Amino acid sequence: MTDFPSPSSLLGRPCSHEALLTLPAQEAHVSAARHFAADLLETWSVPVSERESAVLIVDELAANAARYGRERMTLLLVLDDGTLHIVVTDSGMEVDRHRADIAPDEHGRGTGIVQYLAQSTEVHQTHGGREVRACLRCSP
Repeated sequence: MTDFPSPSSLLGRPCSHEALLTLPAQEAHVSAARHFAADLLETWSVPVSERESAVLIVDELAANAARYGRERMTLLLVLDDGTLHIVVTDSGMEVDRHRADIAPDEHGRGTGIVQYLAQSTEVHQTHGGREVRACLRCSP
C-alpha cells in the first residue's frame, strides 16, 4: 500500500482532465516531468501564461522530489473547473530546512517561486514520503 494519490482521489470524484506520471527520484528525470506537463497542458488548451507558470511549478517541485526523494517521484495533474491541481509526491523523509552546512543563497528558492505562482500550496509528510500540492487558476 502506498500513500501516493490516484487521479480521481484528489477531488473525490472523476475529473475530465487528469494524468499521473511516476519516475525515478533522480535529477535526470526532472526534465521528463517538465516536458510531460508542458505537452499535456497544451493538449488541455491551458493558456500559455498559466501553462508557463504551471511548468515552472512542476520543475521546482520535481527538482525537490528528485533531490530529497529516495526511490520514486510522482506527478499528478488535475484540471477541474478552472483550477489546475499539481501534486508531486516522493519517497523521501522530512527535510531539515535549517541545515548549517548549506548557504541560504544556494538552496530554498524553489518553494518561494512555487508559493509566488500558485494560489495555494500545501506540504504533507505521509507514511511513505512527502506530498506537495499547488493550485493554479486557469482562465478558460
